[in-house]
Amino acid sequence: MKKKDHNLAAQVMASLRNRRGRPVTAVADTERPGLRVASYNVHKCVGTDRRFDPDRVMQVIREIGPDVIALQEADRRFGDRVGLLDMARLSHEMGLTRVPVSGMPRSHGWRGNVLLFREGMVRDVRPCVLPGLEPRGAVVAEIDLGEGRELRIIAAHLGLLRWARRQQADFILELIKARSDCPTVLMGDFNEWRVGPGSALTRFEPVFGPLPAPVPSFPARLPVLALDRILTNRPGVLSDIAVHDSPLARLASDHLPLKARIDLTAAAKAQQEGFSSGDFSL
Repeated sequence: MKKKDHNLAAQVMASLRNRRGRPVTAVADTERPGLRVASYNVHKCVGTDRRFDPDRVMQVIREIGPDVIALQEADRRFGDRVGLLDMARLSHEMGLTRVPVSGMPRSHGWRGNVLLFREGMVRDVRPCVLPGLEPRGAVVAEIDLGEGRELRIIAAHLGLLRWARRQQADFILELIKARSDCPTVLMGDFNEWRVGPGSALTRFEPVFGPLPAPVPSFPARLPVLALDRILTNRPGVLSDIAVHDSPLARLASDHLPLKARIDLTAAAKAQQEGFSSGDFSL
């Protein structure tokens, strides 16, 4: 217990020290090469002021300017799980297309997970029920980006219980093993604040390599815990991991969005050099 308390206390103190230097990012960086990917728990569009306002969430997505974005809690949790965002507007104004999944007819995604992309063609989609006591899920989508480029996206929302997160991580790894090898991005709200050996996320390391440095994303007004993560199964592909920290993002949800760059050119080079998923000796 002392190690856990020390771990959390260290994260709190580091966040407090960095509070004055928090950057404000209101405009998407569209000049740099590579795909802009992001993960965002929209908290059912209820902001830190306890107001339900889907428009604010969509404005934050516009600020990010993603090529691919995974949303969590984008449907109501109970009943017919109605989708909370205006998908037609996201498509018309931001060029983002929803990856279709079978499920409740009025929902946007699968157990609150919604995956949106800007370009390419979806070749395969699989919604998955993750093990555990809570209704958690993941969406696996394979996207053909043209010019020989392909990308597998796994958008997931892991559970609140550590034993469940371990089972869910193992489940996702088995999913990957059962499919053909290709560049894969795993992202979402993983609900794991621990770092080091105590973290359930270390189970991903055999396939996704050493975990990137944690970036606090929760709570939005003073981020302390790195609950949101973006991982890839190729070395050198992932860069520029950061929270999207704007005044509106601090208000629109209790999580800040996490964003990164994916360089598929680096993935192609790794493949030419004989890299295979799970080999992080390079």
